[in-house]
Amino acid sequence: MRYEMVVGLETHVELNTKSKIFCSCGGHSAAREPNDCVCPACCGMPGMLPVVNKRVVELAVTAGLMLNCEISRYTTFDKKNYYYPDLPCSYQITQLNHPICTNGCVTLKTPSGERGIHIKQIHMEEDAGKLVHVGKASYIDFNRTSVPLIEIVTQPDFRSAEEVLVYLNKLKSMFRSGGISECEEGAMRCDVNISVRPEGSAELGVRTEIKNMASFESIERAIRYEVQRHIDAIEFETEELVQETRRFDDASGKTFAMRDKETAADYRYFPDANLMPIVIDDEWLEKIRAEMPAAIDEKADAYREAGISEKEIDMLIHNHNASELLDGVAAFGCDAKNAAGWILTDCAGILRKNGKLLGDLEIGAEELAAIMKMVDEGKVNRMSGRKILSAVIETGVDPVAYCKEHGLDAKVDTSEIERVMDVVFSENGKAVEDYKNGKVKAKQALFGACMRALKNTADTALIRELLDDKLSKC
Repeated sequence: MRYEMVVGLETHVELNTKSKIFCSCGGHSAAREPNDCVCPACCGMPGMLPVVNKRVVELAVTAGLMLNCEISRYTTFDKKNYYYPDLPCSYQITQLNHPICTNGCVTLKTPSGERGIHIKQIHMEEDAGKLVHVGKASYIDFNRTSVPLIEIVTQPDFRSAEEVLVYLNKLKSMFRSGGISECEEGAMRCDVNISVRPEGSAELGVRTEIKNMASFESIERAIRYEVQRHIDAIEFETEELVQETRRFDDASGKTFAMRDKETAADYRYFPDANLMPIVIDDEWLEKIRAEMPAAIDEKADAYREAGISEKEIDMLIHNHNASELLDGVAAFGCDAKNAAGWILTDCAGILRKNGKLLGDLEIGAEELAAIMKMVDEGKVNRMSGRKILSAVIETGVDPVAYCKEHGLDAKVDTSEIERVMDVVFSENGKAVEDYKNGKVKAKQALFGACMRALKNTADTALIRELLDDKLSKC
């Protein structure tokens, strides 16, 4: 018998805010040491009341608009009761009765064609803390407590592990591009709900949930293992399938039972009386809509029209920092295709030498545009442009001032260049003879010697032109 897998996802995404969801403590990236980014409110001290971070609501609505959701104009918070040592209040503030977004849909492009994945809802909630185990001792770090999350809950629409990965990568690209989340370092985690049924059947099988997975590779491996476990249980009665929560072990590549799967009744939800309902009026919604970034599909199409390669487009779409920089440089009148090369090759290379990633790039669009224009207008050559770029990235200096201070502007005094060439030719007689005898590569050796003698500051096109003229007279 042939079987069909049925998968639904609950994806938790930490939002890119400066502070937590219900207090003024710093957000996800603010903490440096355990428990250095906490306050009485997010530590669950008695008598401390939560206050909603407005930016969290705006980012949740933006995510909903990106996923074609209906935006709830009236939304409330609820308490979800369960006891974990990393949850200081013994309840989590979340949304059950009136989530912020509902009834969305996202289109996936896979090798087998286009598929629509339906979004049941998006809701806002606070994250829990983190347990740290060292030897036989366990510690609690509350820095992550009350960091804002959105949870995107899909319908059970996925039919393959490949579709799941395409969906998660699309979410990651959309949220990075939109400034919603960087989706790194545990900021994007997924609960995978899996069942198996005979192909063609409309009835769902026994569902298991694999909790809290952050690695896409692990998610794919876990789905493939769990689907086969279900099929073996049905076909060969290797075990009795029960509705339960499981964990995936990376080392063995297997899933293991954790506990019976809870239901909504187990969590004893009730409205949070400490938080007033949020009403999203037309003016606020239109303001959020107006500030939305371009959809990643539209942005990718614009990059294609500019002549940017598919590989470069993929890198830009997956890196909000680089994409924003390119758009900014283009706004200053620079060629977008050329700018993509500067960002993804030159800037990335300088960062790699310093042990950094493209996401760490800190250069303004105006500064990069100034460097590109100096090169395009022949004021400096490409090599000098790279030197200026390196200085700007590493020290933040003004590119024009650095160019003048270090004498990197291209020399156009042809008489000086010709004088240097005479010296180079006299010192490299063998290369000149080799070229005259038909060895074309000898010209490159002479060109390199000229550039070194001119300290790599002269315009390369002019050097080549004068070199060709001089060689033709030999």
